Amino acid sequence: MKNNNARPSTLGELKASGYKPLSISEELRKNLIEKMESGDPIFPGIIGYDETVIPDIQRAILSGHSMNLLGLRGQAKTRMARGLTGLLDEWIPFVAGSELNDDPLQPISRFAKDLITEHGDLTPIAWLHRNDRYVEKLATPDVTVADLIGDVDPIKAANLKLSYSDERVIHFGLVPRSNRCIFVINELPDLQPRIQVALFNILQEGDIQIRGFQLRLELDIQFVFTANPEDYTNRGSIITPLKDRIQSQILTHYPKSIELSQEITLQEANIRPEQHKRVAVPALLSELIELIAFEARESEYVDQKSGVSARLTISAYENLVSAAERRAIINKEKNTIARVGDLLAIVPAITGKVELVYEGEQEGPQFVALRLLGQAIRKKFPQIFPNPDTFKRKKVDSPYDPIIQWFGQNQLEIERDITSKDWAAALYSVPMLADLANKYCPGASETERLLMMEFTLHALAEYSLIGKSVMDSSIEFSDVMNQLFSEDDEDINYN
Repeated sequence: MKNNNARPSTLGELKASGYKPLSISEELRKNLIEKMESGDPIFPGIIGYDETVIPDIQRAILSGHSMNLLGLRGQAKTRMARGLTGLLDEWIPFVAGSELNDDPLQPISRFAKDLITEHGDLTPIAWLHRNDRYVEKLATPDVTVADLIGDVDPIKAANLKLSYSDERVIHFGLVPRSNRCIFVINELPDLQPRIQVALFNILQEGDIQIRGFQLRLELDIQFVFTANPEDYTNRGSIITPLKDRIQSQILTHYPKSIELSQEITLQEANIRPEQHKRVAVPALLSELIELIAFEARESEYVDQKSGVSARLTISAYENLVSAAERRAIINKEKNTIARVGDLLAIVPAITGKVELVYEGEQEGPQFVALRLLGQAIRKKFPQIFPNPDTFKRKKVDSPYDPIIQWFGQNQLEIERDITSKDWAAALYSVPMLADLANKYCPGASETERLLMMEFTLHALAEYSLIGKSVMDSSIEFSDVMNQLFSEDDEDINYN
């Protein structure tokens, strides 16, 4: 980065430096090519788009296109739009005091042209950092043409003693003020059709009309739009002429594998250093959290048109760590491991992140959250242990029979805030549970063995081989028939 004092401060100095104007599309193209040739990451922190979305964005930039990032919520659309600033030059010169960031060698505003005419090579030059060249507007129904394009300012007219026929009375909106910048409109379909019409000429010809003024401003803007595909029918639509003028439409998507989803969650989760030190999160629980999101994206209770944001797994992971940390604090333990039972603490992260269809609303958000958790456990369990359904179909002896028979005569209640010592004692009280974990998880550490023992109990409940009741402060495992009778007598509390 050049020192501020080394940069030209007047138009004459700028000319002498050999500066040559570049349009923003050429600037983005030049810097993209440099990054691609050097192997530098284009969008640091964006995971899972290397073979799909990012190549499409690269092609759009190389073509000098405006873009519409089309995808469901939580697919990093806005983050990628903001990441485009990394492809801008670090500093660009503009006419000092200009509202429109006028290029000193190619001014477009009346103010800049008059200033250069008056001062010539002594015209003062200022410098704009790339971080200040990003403008973002959320499209809402109350956005007006004045907000985006501009309006006549009577106060300016009075102060400058100008008539309303003088273009200097115009107060420019966000779009003209974004000259030589990246301008992003999020949730474009929410913009009223008459407001979308106002963007036509700006995208194509550079004309703007304000209260009878028709100005030919050669605005130089990189337009980026974001939209949810279902918004075309639910809340609004992108009108066809505007859609036609957006040159590249790029489809985003959710992570295509559990591994990529885990990588995103671990990168984005806000886990404090003291939490990292105190709480260990087994890979099993991390994977179960991701499986919940994958299950939700296929669930009949969840509105698939709305999508299931990656923020669900991020919040869920943070809640899981906090639940284990809270237990350690209560029990005055220096460190602990997250348990399967701690996954109940992620229910608030699920209920606030999914839109339910009518059937889901009827069942209730907590029911749906627990069902998704159960489906994730049920899907993961056969990857480690034998599938219990196999023994039902073949009518052969099951390795789970001794455990199931024990629960026919006994119950096990595990407090959610139980100490690590008592947690281990409770699990070892179930005959053959440890032997099962040792057989199918050979070489596991003591902590891993305990986790697999607990996981087995939750999985057997999901396969309806034993009963499970979730209460305010504990989880009770019992005979499956006892659970059915208890559900008839009283409602189960899923908090």
